[in-house]
Amino acid sequence: MSTTYVNGRSIPAATQPNTLLVHWLRDALGLTGTHLGCDTAQCGACTVLLDGLAVKSCSVLAVQASGRHVTTVEGLARPDGTLHPVQDAFIACHGLQCGFCTPGMLMSTVALLAQNPRPSEADVVQALEGNLCRCTGYVNIVAAVHQAAATLRQEAATLQQESTTLSQETA
Repeated sequence: MSTTYVNGRSIPAATQPNTLLVHWLRDALGLTGTHLGCDTAQCGACTVLLDGLAVKSCSVLAVQASGRHVTTVEGLARPDGTLHPVQDAFIACHGLQCGFCTPGMLMSTVALLAQNPRPSEADVVQALEGNLCRCTGYVNIVAAVHQAAATLRQEAATLQQESTTLSQETA
């Protein structure tokens, strides 16, 4: 039997050839953080990570995820339960209001920052252009992305420093 890895867990892969990934995640797995908005790949509310890349799960068949890694908004939190820095930044910068677009915005932001840890405002706007928000006006969302980027860079620098210190202590 084929497997899909969802939020780090091995799950028997979807077998129905016509089931969309968004429906499989929501209906079969109960991962309702992935929202279904337009059902035409226009709004971005259903964005998930597929092998680290942001995809609109309403335009991907669930069987196409077989053998691959899917991350939903439910999988962003750290193993100890603390929020991902992107989630923290959206809260701190008021980058959400009604919350309907938030999961897709978070997932697109995580994908952007994995590829570009120091995005310009234009980079952020381009990365989020497929995610619609009717509440915030995007200013706070862009600020949240920049805050998350700074936090992630600081975390990376701290890990690098700790690794260097450990290497020097064992040498």
